[in-house]
Amino acid sequence: MTKERLRELLETNVHELFAIEIDEASPQELFQALANVVKQMYSEDWRQTRKNLLLEDQKQAYYFSIEFLPGKMLKSNLLNMQLFEQAEAVFEELGVSLDDVAETEKDMALGNGGLGRLASCFMDSLASLGLPGNGNGIRYRYGLFKQKFIDGHQVELPDDWLRSGNVWEVRKESKAVPIRFGGQVYLVTGEDGKLAPVYEGGFTWRAVPYDTAMVGYQNHHLNTLRLWSVEVPAEDEAHYATLESRQALENLTAVLYPDDSNETGKRTRLMQEYFFVSAGIQSIVRYYKKLNLPLAMMSERVAIHINDTHPALCVPELMRILVDEEGLAWEKAWSITVKVMSYTNHTIMAEALEKWPVRMIEEVLPRMDQIIKEIDRRFVETMQGVHPQALLERTRIIIDDQVHMAHLAIVGSHSVNGVAKLHSDLLKSVVLHDFYLIYPARFNNKTNGIAQRRWLQLANQPLAKVLDQSIGTSWRNDPLDLQLLKNYYEDETVLQQIADAKMSNKRALARYIQHTTGVTVDPTAIFDVQIKRLHAYKRQLLNLMHILKLYFEVKDDPTATFHPRVFIFGAKAAPSYHYAKSIIKVINEVANLINHDESINDKIKVVFLENYNVSLAEKIIPAADVSEQISLASKEASGTSNMKLMLNGAVTIATLDGANIEIRDAIGDENIAIFGLTEEEVYQYYAQRNYSAYAYYESDPVLQRVVNAFIDGTIPNIQVEGREIFDSLLKYNDEYFLLRDFHAYCDAQHRVDIAYQDTHRWQKISLMNIANAGKFSADETVRNYAADIWQIDPLFAHIKEPNAASLTESVPPLGNS
Repeated sequence: MTKERLRELLETNVHELFAIEIDEASPQELFQALANVVKQMYSEDWRQTRKNLLLEDQKQAYYFSIEFLPGKMLKSNLLNMQLFEQAEAVFEELGVSLDDVAETEKDMALGNGGLGRLASCFMDSLASLGLPGNGNGIRYRYGLFKQKFIDGHQVELPDDWLRSGNVWEVRKESKAVPIRFGGQVYLVTGEDGKLAPVYEGGFTWRAVPYDTAMVGYQNHHLNTLRLWSVEVPAEDEAHYATLESRQALENLTAVLYPDDSNETGKRTRLMQEYFFVSAGIQSIVRYYKKLNLPLAMMSERVAIHINDTHPALCVPELMRILVDEEGLAWEKAWSITVKVMSYTNHTIMAEALEKWPVRMIEEVLPRMDQIIKEIDRRFVETMQGVHPQALLERTRIIIDDQVHMAHLAIVGSHSVNGVAKLHSDLLKSVVLHDFYLIYPARFNNKTNGIAQRRWLQLANQPLAKVLDQSIGTSWRNDPLDLQLLKNYYEDETVLQQIADAKMSNKRALARYIQHTTGVTVDPTAIFDVQIKRLHAYKRQLLNLMHILKLYFEVKDDPTATFHPRVFIFGAKAAPSYHYAKSIIKVINEVANLINHDESINDKIKVVFLENYNVSLAEKIIPAADVSEQISLASKEASGTSNMKLMLNGAVTIATLDGANIEIRDAIGDENIAIFGLTEEEVYQYYAQRNYSAYAYYESDPVLQRVVNAFIDGTIPNIQVEGREIFDSLLKYNDEYFLLRDFHAYCDAQHRVDIAYQDTHRWQKISLMNIANAGKFSADETVRNYAADIWQIDPLFAHIKEPNAASLTESVPPLGNS
């Protein structure tokens, strides 16, 4: 595709879609037109991939996730289709930048943080490796929420990302399926002697799929992300004539994670989980039946992956279809289900392992209730006499009238994996130890990975160009080739080029900060970044406490010698998570205090960028000097921001938690700042119950001053929030050991400061982080899933180039396939 041909197609689209000349088109209109060209160009490859999968009778994986966080897709699709440079050149001729055009695209509001971004990285890698793997989730109308700061407080606004439509999706009306809720179910014996369910009452809603192409990297392979939206069945339109009756239906796919602090929110969340699970499983079974193979062979053609506990209802739903609709005996259906299902656990924290009241499942999903109870009964019966009764009581699915979704996923799957070596070890030794005793062969580790195409090739083009010029371009296809950069460890020219790329990114971020917040920051300062969900265990508060320590030092002694710092936060707190929202308020008030204090001579700046999402991460990560990975050891399952920041040359300050350990092993102790309690020490405190936060506070004047700042008026406008934080540390004994780790953290920060002031040493540390980041590519992770769990093989479709003549014809309007 030449630049001239692309411009011709773009002009045709502008004419067809907007009836204007190309030089009259706004950036938004140019985006719509170019996206339409891209869709037109990949549509044949997309169709051919699906056709080839059927022809080759190939096994496919289906990745069920309540979250997907793909970010903006225009640049990614241009890169993967080898159109990026041509598009840049076309827009340069038009006097518009590709960045300005791409900026008009809305981020898909389909996720919250690491869970959804991981799912999207996997979608990218599956397609780029030519592996047949599809996503299955929910098409949220508003997603999580749009975060605004008002008087320092987080305020949640609707994120109306679909207001102008979504150019990438294709509505598949013919693939809609019914989803049944409520009522009662009775089992009756049929003429064949088998039990069959009879439904009474309840209601049925319609799940309509919207498909988005997942474009592989320069290989003509396209998978599908299928997102389900709820609609009223045509035959029931009369029953939904009122606004109130429609509201409950529309709420089902309105927002991600409805507030579950009340009964209505809990029911909506449970219905969401069943809705996309049932729709996806029905769709998969319908596809499988087209193959005209026995149901007993399903696991040879279908792999269903449960990403965290939200899709755990995949297990009973497949059982429902196999037993109720296909007439299989329970034992045969169960054998198929276990072989088809696999499960990834993403947490160590007990409160994050979902549980649903039996009563609620009985009311909302009566047939699921019956099947889950039967799975539970048979699990205990099968294991009776094989394992101690006490062990079975702890591992059964229903305990104290609660359905434990992780237990359901483990019992109903053939594989259970953690997402970092430490995490997987803790699952086996602590969190899921009882299940490990029962099913030792099911447990395995798959350390998370990231899509380097987005997080380096797209997000950090200055660094990508340096790599191309020094080590060649093979790293773009094989991230492990980043290790070739080690050959330039002593090369002053390459080291300086990497540093210049970083400075270019820092200047760009400084301009963005000035534009969005009005705060002026110095690009020559250390950009110290903590970007992730706001949660107590991630310890943004520890970061803030160190900031206060530095602030007091420079107030006491304006000649304090540390290098100037810009502390950058990006995080959303769950709407009902009061404590996390209090931390946000306090960070913002500390920022106001420090940023307006002229006496410290700009040695410290604090910036909390609102509405953290993928696009904002793409601005922050390439500019980061320091990566904050400071969760309490044993609490972070893996982390992926640690990998993205490492890939972009940031230096990590970290506890030995999650994938930080594997990063340390990859780059060496000299290239990372490790501090704090180890996982073993944390569990010792738990076992001995001898931690005293007050003892640390009482014996340390520096710590006292920092902690007292939350209540003594030092920080204005935080009377309520400051007291809440103060009490969490002392009255409630500091659940996440911030006071215990405080001085170790400050020492690590001091080591980082010293290293940064030795420019040559810092450049070498940065180079070693980049050079070793290929190990943490999602491509590597997905290859391991494909080989060890899903047993799927690549299918590279050999497709001729699109017929140029056909692209001169009228391009279909937005949203059509």
